[in-house]
Amino acid sequence: MKNPLKCDIELLVKEANFSLRRDVSKLLNRAYRAETNKKAKKALSWILGNADIAKKQDLAICQDTGLPIIFIEVGNNKSISCVCVKNIEQEVSLAYRKNYLRPFSVSPLCRITPSYKGVITHVDFNPAKRGIKVTVFPKGFGSENKSQLKMFNPTVEVTEIEDFIVESVAKAGPEACPPFIVGVGIGGTSDEALLLAKKALLAGIDLPNKDRLLNNLEKRLLKKINALGIGPMGLGGTHTALAVKIKTVPTHIAGLPVAINISCHALRSASCELKNITANER
Repeated sequence: MKNPLKCDIELLVKEANFSLRRDVSKLLNRAYRAETNKKAKKALSWILGNADIAKKQDLAICQDTGLPIIFIEVGNNKSISCVCVKNIEQEVSLAYRKNYLRPFSVSPLCRITPSYKGVITHVDFNPAKRGIKVTVFPKGFGSENKSQLKMFNPTVEVTEIEDFIVESVAKAGPEACPPFIVGVGIGGTSDEALLLAKKALLAGIDLPNKDRLLNNLEKRLLKKINALGIGPMGLGGTHTALAVKIKTVPTHIAGLPVAINISCHALRSASCELKNITANER
């Protein structure tokens, strides 16, 4: 049964796994042109070459095809049913199988043979928008495993939050396949902050934050992270991260949650809307 969104989920899955987003490709190319460390520059050329081959030959950008996360944003003129959501999840799993993408899901404790069942879905209602937007976000776990959460005292200085973010990236090191895109969620509850950090990776990472305070904070953090010298694939150089993106929501007067979700250089997602598919939409 096709989902009522009339959105080609299989094409969405293929775009997310086979093609780098335009914003990610743009910053990787910018990093390649600016990098002066010979080993780091070579690593960036491998990353870009790999992405080019993957796109031309319909191959997965990475052997870790990720745990698919689906974000569904419902506008004020639409509604969505549980059946529709389940259909989308089933089509994502089917698209993974049909395109020979690696099975991704296991029982967390038994660790039995991987299957295609285990898609994670988030549904948000946005009265400021119209229509329904579906985003497929395959999240690899080399970087997902480096997620961090800290419940700060509300009287903390911003510099302490910056230190926590930079230290978390330093701990991630080369194992998480830099250059990174660092998503940061601040506010809400612990679970909301973690989700915000992941959502921060969905926006155009090449665009400035519309909030001046956050935009300045993103710039400071990117400078500090790149000063770590980890570099592309851990080979040194000046590009440990391509971008830092921050999202915030109000929180309780007694708390200040800060969460970090790191993506490797293969930040993958693709989106479509009702009756109109737009791959790699930002």
